[in-house]
Amino acid sequence: MEQKKNNKKNYRHLLLKALLFLMLVAVADFITGSVLKYFYFRQSSGWEYRTKYSIEDTKAEVLIFGASRAQQQYNPLYIEDSLQQTCYNVGRDGTSFFYHYALLQSVLKRYTPKMIILDCEYGALKYSESSYDRLSSLLPFYDTHPEMRRIIELRGPYEKYKLLSKIYPYNSFIFKIAIGNLESNKKRHEDIKGYVELTHRLNEPKRTVDYTIPYPLDTIKVNMLLSFIDECKTKNIKLFLVCSPYYLNTIGNDQSFALTKKIADEKNIDFFDYSKDSLFLNNPMLFDDTVHLNSSGSKIFSAMIAHDLKQKTGSQ
Repeated sequence: MEQKKNNKKNYRHLLLKALLFLMLVAVADFITGSVLKYFYFRQSSGWEYRTKYSIEDTKAEVLIFGASRAQQQYNPLYIEDSLQQTCYNVGRDGTSFFYHYALLQSVLKRYTPKMIILDCEYGALKYSESSYDRLSSLLPFYDTHPEMRRIIELRGPYEKYKLLSKIYPYNSFIFKIAIGNLESNKKRHEDIKGYVELTHRLNEPKRTVDYTIPYPLDTIKVNMLLSFIDECKTKNIKLFLVCSPYYLNTIGNDQSFALTKKIADEKNIDFFDYSKDSLFLNNPMLFDDTVHLNSSGSKIFSAMIAHDLKQKTGSQ
């Protein structure tokens, strides 16, 4: 009998210790997460600052969406000069239609831009695990931006439970947060209204890419592209889909490109295709690598797209 009492007492003692430990972990998580959140949102330069600015601050009349080929090829100053409208480049390296659509949701919650340019690259609708993993760039906004939650939760079935932790949204950004809070980082990560220039000059022959080989399409990405288009139409936002220049010899048509073009035709959306423009295709010195223009190339392309947009919209 005495043994049973001792066992119960020991069990209660262990339970109390376990509860105390969990409480300490929860408090530590909350405090550490709160500190990381504070410094994340006070960054003044770098990728995370530009993402935060795109989601919560910009009210530009023209927005440029896309991945690295948007961020590093479209200089907003040329579009502003041509259209006489404010412009900001909300592109981010390594992102997909998941990110673009989530970003659109946050923008539309705050205001309605007049025009959106969406850069559509080869392979954009391809199924890729990394597209889901890279939604991590939106984790810091999960708590404060409910319009993004269902997209962020695509990272995995347990994502919403992981996000109960206050540290989790920031655990891959600790180094970036530290750097982004340094005044000296502003010079290292200068941008022009979201545009980040590349300076290397390519000096090599075009490589050949075979697009006759099929790959699996991601139906969720396709549906988000459709929703992106539909929501722009609902808000009377003038939307342009654009495929910017490549320095490639291509065999056949990329599936994503073909499907995007088909969707644009069906939805009556203007699609500008510069992917095989001879001015760029015959001049490697305008490229940083085979899929990204350098600063010289981006100046020419930005002036070109600005001119074509002005012609199409009749802007004065």
